[in-house]
Amino acid sequence: MKLFRPTGIVLVMLSLMYLITYIDRVNVSTAAVGFGKDFHLSKTQIGLVFSAFAYPYLVFQIIGGWVSDRFGTRRTLIACSLIWASATVLTGLAGGLASLLLARLLLGLGEGATFPAATAAMARWVAAKDRGFAQGITHAAARLGNALAPGLIVVVMSLYGWRASFFVCAAISFVWVIVWMLIFRESPSEHPGLTQEERDALPAPKPKGLAVPWGPLFKRMAPVTIVYFCYGWTLWLFLSWIPQYFLHSQNLNLGKSALFSSSVFLAGVIGDSLGGIVTDRIYARTGDLRRARSQMVAVCMGATCLSLLPLMFSHDLMVSLLCLSAGFFFAEMTIGPMWAVPMDIAPQASGTASGIMNSGSALAAIISPVVGGYLIDVTGNWQLPFVGSMVLMLVGMALTTRMRPDQRLDAV
Repeated sequence: MKLFRPTGIVLVMLSLMYLITYIDRVNVSTAAVGFGKDFHLSKTQIGLVFSAFAYPYLVFQIIGGWVSDRFGTRRTLIACSLIWASATVLTGLAGGLASLLLARLLLGLGEGATFPAATAAMARWVAAKDRGFAQGITHAAARLGNALAPGLIVVVMSLYGWRASFFVCAAISFVWVIVWMLIFRESPSEHPGLTQEERDALPAPKPKGLAVPWGPLFKRMAPVTIVYFCYGWTLWLFLSWIPQYFLHSQNLNLGKSALFSSSVFLAGVIGDSLGGIVTDRIYARTGDLRRARSQMVAVCMGATCLSLLPLMFSHDLMVSLLCLSAGFFFAEMTIGPMWAVPMDIAPQASGTASGIMNSGSALAAIISPVVGGYLIDVTGNWQLPFVGSMVLMLVGMALTTRMRPDQRLDAV
């Protein structure tokens, strides 16, 4: 895929969206040291602020996926980005726990359809042989947002306070939506810059008025969704509590905790990028989607569990950093194959299919931060929440055998 051709530009714009949305999601994790003190919040209450985003995010996964399939990615993402940018402004204006929760709920509403809509766009703008790479590189941008957020937020907070950090993030979001409105076209056939060779390499246009076979699609996506819940538990535990882990468990100052947090999240950037490349190469070499998707996910989940295990027996700073970085690296290597699966199973309804799958992660986002905060409040043990991650990674590993990306749902 050539970066400066129309297909490459679409992928760059989607990657920027992933980066921005994850900065907007996880900036609250670093800013919590500011608003938690101002509003006198417990760790459990802070966990509620972290997870509030996920309630509407869960609800709008499937709805948003269907909307993007039915009405188009361009309009869906314009509406979503305006909502999430406004929600980020409101977070900076919050006056207490209630208004923080309301702003985070609105953010979840705005971001609920973004990833399913992006997957629907990729199903039209990315050749089948590059699906893993496209999903890997966009999610790598998301993890880059995780890595940039702690340092960016700390700098803005130190100069202007925690509220200003949300205003800066909102401004970046508004700029993105303006550029998206100007350059994106719903279908490659509408873009005058594509050559015939490029058009021929892309998937066939989706027939208009095609109905989604909800029953068969839910049945096919159910094991995929459960596996993604198991991954999502670890993801949201990391995104919510890693900055606080280094700040409180390791007794680092705010600047150093941001640096160590960014190091962990940068490992995820590498994992996302590499995972997308590896899954596509396995598929190109073997032609076996089960090996390229399901088996690769199983191996990476097992490696995540093994990476986190030493964390239970050592409190050394460097051991913690290496374990958490390795664990996040292998967890993120699952992203490329996992997000390619909805396009493999239901290419003509990939927005809806990916929304069903991502509802698993959204449900984990509701539960994981609160459970993590509760365990820390009750026991004072910052390592304990990661036990749940290891258990669920083993469950997900076992269930990957039920995913069948090699069996396309032709009725869609």
